[in-house]
Amino acid sequence: MPLELSLFCDESGSDALDSRYYLLALVIHDQDDSITESIALYERSLADKGLPNLAFHASPLINAKDAYKNLSPEIRKKLLSSFRVFFRHLPIKYCVFSLRTKEHGSPEDAANSMRRALVNLMFDHLDYFQQFDTVKIYYDNGQRSVADALHKAIDYALSKNAVAYKPACQTDYRLAQAADFVCTMEFTALKYLSHTATATDEKFFGSWSMFKKGILKEVRAKQL
Repeated sequence: MPLELSLFCDESGSDALDSRYYLLALVIHDQDDSITESIALYERSLADKGLPNLAFHASPLINAKDAYKNLSPEIRKKLLSSFRVFFRHLPIKYCVFSLRTKEHGSPEDAANSMRRALVNLMFDHLDYFQQFDTVKIYYDNGQRSVADALHKAIDYALSKNAVAYKPACQTDYRLAQAADFVCTMEFTALKYLSHTATATDEKFFGSWSMFKKGILKEVRAKQL
């Protein structure tokens, strides 16, 4: 059977460059490693705990917005805990690229930096990526800089015939939610390190030491 690799992408920040950081996260999944049972166990766990089966979205969960706005802090913490367990058991790897926006004068400059970082990633692991017959890129095209960087870097590093681009709505894919999770956790780490973590961050994660030794350590165990 053909070997297929999935790359699920998410970003934090925007082409407006109005945040301190601009992050791009990639979750990498060999489709031969089924996640069906992991998803079933996760959703069964939510049901057993009486928790809502929402499409996981870390920032709204932490800040009580969107689908989470009417949920208590206790419920939101339980939802985060359940997703952490799910994430730990996923057969994935990830990488995150972060830019300091003040060092980039335009969206085009940011896109070029992301493209270079992606090309370096592909060439550093070229044997791994080239073993797959198809590499599927899942991204919702939310930011033009990210979309441009993905297309230019991956088409350059890999055979265009082996690359397929797929629109990815976060509500449709648990791995898109995993990309959102790692992107948010790495962004939170940057906030702690730059002393810009919010009171809400500290309410959810505790001190920098607690965050680093807890959830961040779990997440980074899956770094590529």
